[in-house]
Amino acid sequence: MKWEDYGQSENIEDRRGDTQYAGGGGGSSGHLGLGAMIVLGLVGYALGIDPRLLIGGAEMVSHMGGGGQQQVARKGEVGVPKDQVGRFVASILSQNEQVWGEVLPAQTGVKFKPAPIVLFNGMTSSGCGTAQSAMGPFYCPIDGKIYLDTSFFRDMKTKLGGGGDFAYAYVISHEMGHHIQDLLGVLPKAQAAQKNASSEAQANAISVRIELQADCLAGVWAANANEKWQNIDPGDVEKAIATAQAIGDDRLQKSQRGFAVPDSFTHGSSAQRVQWLQRGLQSGKVSSCNTFAQSQ
Repeated sequence: MKWEDYGQSENIEDRRGDTQYAGGGGGSSGHLGLGAMIVLGLVGYALGIDPRLLIGGAEMVSHMGGGGQQQVARKGEVGVPKDQVGRFVASILSQNEQVWGEVLPAQTGVKFKPAPIVLFNGMTSSGCGTAQSAMGPFYCPIDGKIYLDTSFFRDMKTKLGGGGDFAYAYVISHEMGHHIQDLLGVLPKAQAAQKNASSEAQANAISVRIELQADCLAGVWAANANEKWQNIDPGDVEKAIATAQAIGDDRLQKSQRGFAVPDSFTHGSSAQRVQWLQRGLQSGKVSSCNTFAQSQ
């Protein structure tokens, strides 16, 4: 994937040098849904692997619709980072901003509002509570920011067997997908439905639809970015699909206990994640990503 020549967003808040939050310490991880917490805990414990390497972004969307206290973090350095990884993130964010700035109003009539990315090491504060590396990348709808510990990319490559620039871009764009859901009003409605769900299985099913739609929207971004710049190669797409397969709930659960329990899925099966990523890639249309209206 080519990324160096397509601009870099200054919408980056770099807290990686902020030792105030980088050390251990307390903090709440209670914003994760119960199903996600179970999968993360059991799989990580059984395999001896940091759970963030398995889930690829255990987003805190299912319990962040309200009720949490917003924590105030000291601002890091704002602007384009000087290191290679930071500049990569700034480039992918810039590409997302340029594409969604055109595509979202053209296809939906909704104006795009940028979502800053907060880079951190270890832990930091977010509007949704304490952000920790083990949570993986996530979007916080309360402050409208994406949180990312960049060591996640290194670990994807060295420990999960994944990696590659487009796979990393897919992870970032999945989180931007949650922001797009927020702007469209889909995310708050889904969160309200989760709160009113009659069972944990029903709440988990809503979470799956949220995550699969974000996968599809990441594909929509990629399709339009490639049409605009021709910066994505077929091999890049294969790596992203391999990443989507690796983080399916069924694959994670089977690796831990030999079988999968669909009612406990919170992100979708490997086949579902690939299906919806490819749907977005093939169509380039937001309208193709209605996981709430279509059967899976």
